[in-house]
Amino acid sequence: MCWHCQSEVTGEYLCGQCVKVQPLSKALDYFACFKLDRLLAIDEQQLERIYYELSRTFHPDFYCTKDDSEKTISLGNSAFLNSAYRVLKDPIQRVEYLIRLEAGAVKDIRSNPPADLFEEILELQEDMETFRGLSPEKDSTERAALREKLQRERERLEGRQEEMEKALGAKYQEWDELQVANADPSEARDQKNGVLRSMQEILSNRTYICNMANELLETTG
Repeated sequence: MCWHCQSEVTGEYLCGQCVKVQPLSKALDYFACFKLDRLLAIDEQQLERIYYELSRTFHPDFYCTKDDSEKTISLGNSAFLNSAYRVLKDPIQRVEYLIRLEAGAVKDIRSNPPADLFEEILELQEDMETFRGLSPEKDSTERAALREKLQRERERLEGRQEEMEKALGAKYQEWDELQVANADPSEARDQKNGVLRSMQEILSNRTYICNMANELLETTG
């Protein structure tokens, strides 16, 4: 029902009777907002086209002469639209959002060190502490050698991050194939949950590696 005239809303975002803008449903997710299936390989042209169409519909500049209710609705709709566009446009944010939609109680993306790098991460953290404690004047030779070592480690971590992103891309394809397949619902749900857990684990490791690489860059300049 229209919030203004109480007529049944037959239009998508505007009331057909009073032509007042309508608030987006709280049940609307980002994919549905752009008329996209919950796939990780999305139609970016469709995403951009609908974004600009809805931007023209909701932009607050078009409601500056309207009443306060319409202004508030346009601001809320625009904020939702901009957030949805920003998330779906970025592949990493897109999969994190998908996991939040699909994974229920296990939705949080943890930030844990990969098990096979745990000891190396501890050593890196010790080296960074040592580097920070060295004087540029008094310990210039030792400091330069340690900086070079830390920079090499950062490059190695960045290579590891690229490997993780490739593995994540393979999981994207696996998810999309399950989404479009006409499989038994209960069996498909189990398979999808398995893919979600795998993607979540890769994201967790990637986040940790990315944070470590950034810390190394900040430490060594």
